[in-house]
Amino acid sequence: MTDLQGRPYVPAKQMNTKYPLIDSDPHFKRVCRYARTSDYLRGLALAAFPPGMMMIWEKFQPSHISKSSQASIMRLSYTIGAGAGFLYFYECSIHRFYGIDENKREVEMDMREMVDKVKKGDPLYGTSTLSPHMQGVAARNSRYSGMFLHMIPWFNFVNHQLHGVDTAKYYRQAERELAAEEAERRKSL
Repeated sequence: MTDLQGRPYVPAKQMNTKYPLIDSDPHFKRVCRYARTSDYLRGLALAAFPPGMMMIWEKFQPSHISKSSQASIMRLSYTIGAGAGFLYFYECSIHRFYGIDENKREVEMDMREMVDKVKKGDPLYGTSTLSPHMQGVAARNSRYSGMFLHMIPWFNFVNHQLHGVDTAKYYRQAERELAAEEAERRKSL
């Protein structure tokens, strides 16, 4: 264990998964950006289920309630469906970050995004206005929160450097690419 600013550092626990870990605490925008079309379709299908079922039940077993009551029930079912659909979409996407589901495409996207940031000299996971202590608190509170999304919807909106992966792989890949680009440039001269 190392000591960071007088506090003991405890590394993030690694889950035993079939696929490689991309990020144990991905930012909300990154999870949405890396989502696949199938995630969107699954979310839309689940979002359409509650209002669809309400319409089917009303057709086969009419409730004989007023139109205004029916409209209220449909608004509620649309809201429940939209919330459930979004959470399912988000869960499908975040499971790939954790390595629970097949994530080859996301691993390649992650490598490309991070290597490009290294080449530009940008921080890998963005900059934050929070103190390092508060970044650590935020990271500990939201790490692997996607596993319990069905219990408490908790998302990471904080940029921090505590993501449970070895970032040296991005720097090594950037060095290889820069060396290849330099060799190609020399060859063309």
